[in-house]
Amino acid sequence: MTRTAAPAALLAGALLLTACGTAQEPATKAAAATRPPATPTRPAVADPVVLTYDGGLYVLDGRSLELVKDIPLAGYNRVNPAGDARHVLVSTSTGFRVLDAASATLKDDEFKGAKPGHVVRHAGTTVLFADGTGEVTLFDPAELAAGLPKGEVYTSATAHHGVAVALENGELVVTLGTEEKRTGIAVLDAQRKEITRSEDCPGVHGEATAQDEAVVLGCEDGVLLYKDGRISKIDSPDEYGRIGNQSGSDLSPIVLGDYKKDPDAELERPTQVSLIDTTTGTLKLVDLGTSYTFRSLARGPGGEALVLGTDGAVHVIDPAAGKVVRTIKVLGEWKEPLEWQRPRPNLFVRDQVVYVSDPEGKRLHAVDFASGEVTRSASLPQPPNELSGVVS
Repeated sequence: MTRTAAPAALLAGALLLTACGTAQEPATKAAAATRPPATPTRPAVADPVVLTYDGGLYVLDGRSLELVKDIPLAGYNRVNPAGDARHVLVSTSTGFRVLDAASATLKDDEFKGAKPGHVVRHAGTTVLFADGTGEVTLFDPAELAAGLPKGEVYTSATAHHGVAVALENGELVVTLGTEEKRTGIAVLDAQRKEITRSEDCPGVHGEATAQDEAVVLGCEDGVLLYKDGRISKIDSPDEYGRIGNQSGSDLSPIVLGDYKKDPDAELERPTQVSLIDTTTGTLKLVDLGTSYTFRSLARGPGGEALVLGTDGAVHVIDPAAGKVVRTIKVLGEWKEPLEWQRPRPNLFVRDQVVYVSDPEGKRLHAVDFASGEVTRSASLPQPPNELSGVVS
């Protein structure tokens, strides 16, 4: 039903009910008069997609791309899947706030935390890292519908820009560092006693989990791999080869990472990506022929490695073959802004749909991965910044 048709249908329904009411018996009319009015319910948003903009959040229906709700929210906000089919976490200035995306309702529930940072979903547990305190919060996302889960809180030795990953066996992989220097990772058992550590990872940043629960964390000279109870280092081919953002898939043993090799650049616009094979412990670089940003990495429905280039195309990489096998043109050419908080196109993949945001055109596109066709596009009132959605 279209927006214009809906009021007419509702009016017709109301007139029909009024007409039927004239034929009611007195007792029936009395009962109707005393019956409490029905409580209105907000319809569910199908496959919610959430975008941030300067001053608020947009909640869209992921199938129709209808803009369901514009939620004002001051400040620079970030969004991540909460880990269930209903909620998204909004990182604000005071913590991780819960957005019920299925009803387009920003709840008062908030995991308090100074400088809220990474959100990681794995093994049915969502893990939050507050950079300002070093607090790591673990909770079951299935409990969000009933309110704010109490969860578990582990506090790192020192506050830093960090990340943590919970594993199936109860272990916790957590970064090591201070506000001035980040050095590596530690692995804690279910009782949070340290099992092992490595401090051979300058500038540790980002994480991804691959097939068979292999965990990869980026360094300025390669990555650390934690697998089968052991930490190993995989070196970059360059002395400085920073991998700070990664994307993994349970369907592939290979992790997709970015790759920067100029330590002195004010803003390096890389044209190579890294593929980290967690089975062989090797790293391979792939030339894209175009630059990309830290919001350009994703995985396809079959474990394909996807990169949104500044040429406006989604580059599909076969991770096993280590080469681009197809490109999907979605946008025109664009350039990465100098400030990382400024809007730039984003990539978000869920099942067979690839969502691509277009800040310059103030649009969101939905692409069918199999055909490579843009199936729907939506216009937005303001340029979108971050893009996310629900992922269970």
